[in-house]
Amino acid sequence: MVLKELKAKVLKLLREDEEFRYAVAGLIGLEEILKRLDRHEAELVKLREDMFQGFRRHDEEIAKLREDMIAGFERHDEILARHEEQLIKLREDMNRGFDLVERHISALGARWGMAESAFRESLKGLLEREFGFRIEKWVTRDEAGVVFGYPSEVDIDVAVSDGKIILIEVSSHVRASDIFQFRRKTDLYREKTGREPDKLIIVTPYIDEKALEAAKNFGIEVYTKI
Repeated sequence: MVLKELKAKVLKLLREDEEFRYAVAGLIGLEEILKRLDRHEAELVKLREDMFQGFRRHDEEIAKLREDMIAGFERHDEILARHEEQLIKLREDMNRGFDLVERHISALGARWGMAESAFRESLKGLLEREFGFRIEKWVTRDEAGVVFGYPSEVDIDVAVSDGKIILIEVSSHVRASDIFQFRRKTDLYREKTGREPDKLIIVTPYIDEKALEAAKNFGIEVYTKI
């Protein structure tokens, strides 16, 4: 009975007392606001936790990426170091190889330098003894630079017997350019002496393929594999 009377009084106050009515409405509104704020706070707390978890995952991924990059740089440095060692070794091997080749070439050149003069003398003796040729070195001044492109002294070995003339060139290594040079020497010989050689001969232990072709075109006999 008391509760019923209290409710009736409250309803009457709400109808008749504007100030009371606003006070109650304010209290009801405040409670709703507080409830909403509680809900928002809970959502903010959850959002904050999700953000923190996201930041932690991001930090972990960044840390992992940094570790992977550092490991990659270390592997790259190791690979570069190995390549550098290999390049240094290759350079050393190449230098040793070049030195060895240079020594062989120098030794071969020195041996051939002595053998060339000795071979020329042997050939001279053979032609003189067996075939009755007379070997002489023909020397002239090439004022017009026909042979070398500038004025110089030019010589060529000449074998003569019964009016036959053979022009001979002895060289350690004959290239196509040497064939053309020998041809210019023979042209100069014809011009200076007015005589036509019966044979043109080149004697060499080594001749290039292009030089062989050029010699064949000019009618020059080549004696190799000596």
